[in-house]
Amino acid sequence: MPKSKRNKVVSLTKVKKKDRAWKEGLLEKIRQCLDTYPTVYLFKHYNMRTERFKQLREELQDSSRFILGSTSLMQVALGRTAADEYKTGLSRLSELIKGTVGLLFTKLSHEEVQGAIESYVYEDYARVGARAAHDFALTAGPLGGPMGPLPHTLEPQLRKFGLPTKLNKGVVELLADHTVCRTGQKLDANQAGILRVFDIKMAECKLKLLAVWRSGEGEGGSGGGVVEELSEDEEEYGGASGGEFDAIGDDLAMGSGGFSDEPEGRDGEDDA
Repeated sequence: MPKSKRNKVVSLTKVKKKDRAWKEGLLEKIRQCLDTYPTVYLFKHYNMRTERFKQLREELQDSSRFILGSTSLMQVALGRTAADEYKTGLSRLSELIKGTVGLLFTKLSHEEVQGAIESYVYEDYARVGARAAHDFALTAGPLGGPMGPLPHTLEPQLRKFGLPTKLNKGVVELLADHTVCRTGQKLDANQAGILRVFDIKMAECKLKLLAVWRSGEGEGGSGGGVVEELSEDEEEYGGASGGEFDAIGDDLAMGSGGFSDEPEGRDGEDDA
């Protein structure tokens, strides 16, 4: 029997592959920022959430520019060696670009930048792959959440999450004690879902300044500069390295502020 053309599967998550023109545009955008802003910070992000990061970006839009993208593209834009660096000293900053990092171009003083970065700290729900910050267990009996008893409509979902539950006259009951997670354990989809239902936030979202490059000729200067390392890169922060990056889309890297839900690319691929 011939294959029906009507039963065609269409992926709703397919995105356009970033072509050479897009990559060249990002390189040019980074170099324009290098000509405009006297200071460049390299920062690392932990458990990034796009909406909160968008707020920070809007607060600093008059004086600063954030760019996140492929680590390889950022390295090429700055220059990987002293021979091809865009401005003197940038190859040293390029060497530090790895992992979930971004660039902050700014006219602000170091104290103002530090204050803005330190204010961007908040708790959120841990995602799949993150590590549990502490033990969490449920006791047998009626289940309650942050707003009181759980609505009966949640009971089927809790069973899908692996909890031994039942409805008793409209009340969601847990049939036996259940340990949801232990400290340091990498969370799976069921555990992350249960923590969200019970409003348990185990992810600390923050930014960390790793290094800074300052132009030697002030704002818009074309001369060289020096790189200062501000802190060491932590491979894992708070035990959570997975599930922490809610990918930033092309438009943010290009400066227009749009977002996408693509998973993060590997080093050398397009992260944003």
